[in-house]
Amino acid sequence: MTTSAMVSNDATALGLLAVILGFVFYTSSSPHPFWQKFYKYIPALLLCYFLPSLLNTFGVVDGHTSQLYFVASRYLLPACLVLLILSVDLKAILGLGPKAVIMFLTGTLGIVIGGPIALLLVSMIDPSLIGNNGPDAVWRGMTTLAGSWIGGGANQAAMKEIYEVGGEIFSVMVTVDVIVANIWMAVLLFMASKAKEIDARTGADTTAIEALKEKVEKYHAENSRIPSLRDIMMIVAVGFGVTGFAHFAADFLGPFFEANYPWTEDYSLTSKFFWLVVIVTTVGLGLSFSPVRHLEAAGASKIASAFLYILVATIGLHMDVSKIMDTPIYFLVGVVWMLVHASLMLLVAKLIKAPLFYMAVGSQANVGGAASAPVVAAAFHPALAPVGVLLAVFGYALGTYMAWLCGQLLQVVAG
Repeated sequence: MTTSAMVSNDATALGLLAVILGFVFYTSSSPHPFWQKFYKYIPALLLCYFLPSLLNTFGVVDGHTSQLYFVASRYLLPACLVLLILSVDLKAILGLGPKAVIMFLTGTLGIVIGGPIALLLVSMIDPSLIGNNGPDAVWRGMTTLAGSWIGGGANQAAMKEIYEVGGEIFSVMVTVDVIVANIWMAVLLFMASKAKEIDARTGADTTAIEALKEKVEKYHAENSRIPSLRDIMMIVAVGFGVTGFAHFAADFLGPFFEANYPWTEDYSLTSKFFWLVVIVTTVGLGLSFSPVRHLEAAGASKIASAFLYILVATIGLHMDVSKIMDTPIYFLVGVVWMLVHASLMLLVAKLIKAPLFYMAVGSQANVGGAASAPVVAAAFHPALAPVGVLLAVFGYALGTYMAWLCGQLLQVVAG
């Protein structure tokens, strides 16, 4: 595929992303008063995500022709999940209580009702959004957005088939999906940096989360050591070894279910990426009960975090802020939709006194899925990343049903 971007070589693009990440980490730990003041207001993680988007926006790198996100999401993300999960205290995570699940389901409900509400409100400004029932009808395109925002890519593709969505409206909705979801993720990352102040203001009970974080930090303090080359090679072996096994199994399981049980597409069981995430999560949890969990003392989660930041940079590389102006009315639909979702999340969080962590991760597990829910969770603490993964897997199972329901409501609104 030809591209007009200044940089078309992925190795060069990866070098640029690495330099950006190095710059952010160097300046964020700088004692210089300017940088200390700057990072007081702008979280480092947000910059790791926003600066790469400028490369895409200004045509330095074409994020859509680049394979970096594919490589990061298929190779680095599974390895990262294994290394973050292998030291997890499953009992402590289950001890976080039902509020995380309540907030996740609230997020799902917000997406289901948010679509029809957004279509209804924005059609008052532009009546042409409703009344059309052809393949490129706006409501049909919005069903694919619902699939993406509750489950993920597999659910989005399922909605495209179920509601016979036309190619033109589908490509518009993909753009809206990328921009609105990325802006919302940026908001969540910013809120994560202010979590203590927000939780103190809302009176949220964060004792279970703090206990889990303290337990992890105590383990680090008592067991951490300077990693030897043997330690690092063992961490690499476990991370990429499990990733390789998961790919091997997913390459068999996805096509097997597609060929023999096509109805399981509703549960994402025909998606290789679904199996990839489920397998690395399951193996990681299994290893957390074995001596392999002691690799955490040698810095397994630090290497996992490095992979995670590369993934964050490649996600940012997909965002083109200038595209907002190409489809302003559809972008407005997406923003109103996300505002309904966010408002419901914040309302329920306040009512049940849920910590910001549950709200942010519950939302991202819906909107971003397994590729970005652990990013938002890890913004609170690396030990909490598995919560994001487990909720995102839950989202895959619910995605097609809830997006279908949203589609039915959209059809009613569109007349």
